[in-house]
Amino acid sequence: MHADTPYADLTPDLVLDALEALGQRVDGRLLQLNSYENRVFQIGLDSGHFVVAKFYRPGRWSDAQILEEHAFAHELVAAEVPAVPPMALHAELEGASVQGDPPTLGFFKGHRVAVSHRRGGRSPELEDLGVLTWLGRFLARLHQVGAQRPFTHRPTMGVDQTGRQARQWLADSDSLPIEQRTLWLAVADQALDLCQQAFDRIDGLRLRRLHGDCHPGNILWTPDGPHFVDLDDACMGPAVQDFWMLLSGDPRDRQVQLNALLEGYESFTEFDWRELKLVEPLRTLRIIHHSAWLARRWHDPAFPAAFPWFGSAMYWQQQIDLLRQQIDVMQTPDDQPAWMVD
Repeated sequence: MHADTPYADLTPDLVLDALEALGQRVDGRLLQLNSYENRVFQIGLDSGHFVVAKFYRPGRWSDAQILEEHAFAHELVAAEVPAVPPMALHAELEGASVQGDPPTLGFFKGHRVAVSHRRGGRSPELEDLGVLTWLGRFLARLHQVGAQRPFTHRPTMGVDQTGRQARQWLADSDSLPIEQRTLWLAVADQALDLCQQAFDRIDGLRLRRLHGDCHPGNILWTPDGPHFVDLDDACMGPAVQDFWMLLSGDPRDRQVQLNALLEGYESFTEFDWRELKLVEPLRTLRIIHHSAWLARRWHDPAFPAAFPWFGSAMYWQQQIDLLRQQIDVMQTPDDQPAWMVD
């Protein structure tokens, strides 16, 4: 399949055929769910139940990286941490195959697919401090499992892999308009240098397996509490990476929210408070990485439709202004967490 249009052949019939070939008895009900990076479908079974099938974007992860994601989900479940792991699959028709132990990664007509039971929920009410405390306990348990062994194949959240590689990809591509190219690259380099200095100041920084993309949209809440249904961005990194996207509002609001999260977190495991100095560097890395992500995916028809404002001169000027703001924040005195400075 062509890298620019990786899902051009992923018709409803092919989706249903893939599930049948991998041992699921489908009844024809199919609903596409929101996902930019992969293609995700809710599919009805003859039993009356539903499963969720994720068709991985070609070229993004290796088979080994996907299987590490699956193994992590199964470790969490074994430790009674709420997660929805991929199901074991069975190649039952010609042209289908499976990998893994258990065999959770299926292959069919050039596509890689994982299937899990449907698990519902709603967005967490982050204005409720009790919810934040519960989330803190949940993340602590996830991080306890994540600290037991490292990932071998999946990426590490850091300045080089997350930030500099994204910056270099944009520099080597034609995504940056001539008018903003020199200035954006200069501002990005200054911001990345400050990010590196922040990481270097934390001696003995501990990295562990993380969710990696822990924002409210990736958490589902039920009467039994929170759970993740997807670990697609699982990586190695500092614990605070799974905290900062849950904080919002002015510095006072964020302080109250952080206290609630850490009250729950530290009831299970210790938090290295020095990592708070990494919040703005991690935010900066995400800003640069996000621009490169959009540029890399621009030939996928779903992206121009979803992000029509990307790539304009105005967009890149806004990114320059945003990175300058991050530079100002990261240059605040070291005796207080940068994200708390108004």
